[in-house]
Amino acid sequence: MTIQTQQSLSGFLASEPQLSFNAKGEARLWVRIGQEHFERNDDGTFTQLETTYHDLVMFRRNAERAYAMFNKGDAFIAEGYTHNSSRQRDGETVETEEFVAKRLGHDSARTNYTLQRRRMVPPLVPSTPSVAKPAVRPVSL
Repeated sequence: MTIQTQQSLSGFLASEPQLSFNAKGEARLWVRIGQEHFERNDDGTFTQLETTYHDLVMFRRNAERAYAMFNKGDAFIAEGYTHNSSRQRDGETVETEEFVAKRLGHDSARTNYTLQRRRMVPPLVPSTPSVAKPAVRPVSL
């Protein structure tokens, strides 16, 4: 069986998340996100390029969870897909692009946090007692 993959996106929340509900009562999260871009130089250093900003949306129960967990400035990683559409604005057709997140989590490379598990996992207990090994091997002179 092949590995299933999807598009991913990483960045930071550039605005406070906004939660709204449609006529069916389904949640929709919208947030403006930023992505920093870097260019690698020949000497191994990096030059920061212009930050770009995009729209991210999420729906239903996951949207409600994300709204409760995220704040402006949080670093994230998202899984989902891009959605392109066109809208009429002031008599002109405007092309829009948004990232539709199916999953959204904090970026552990940029976020310090404490994990609270939904269920308690018992600590692993060795099946047989093991003898502690000394930290340093004795050397005879």
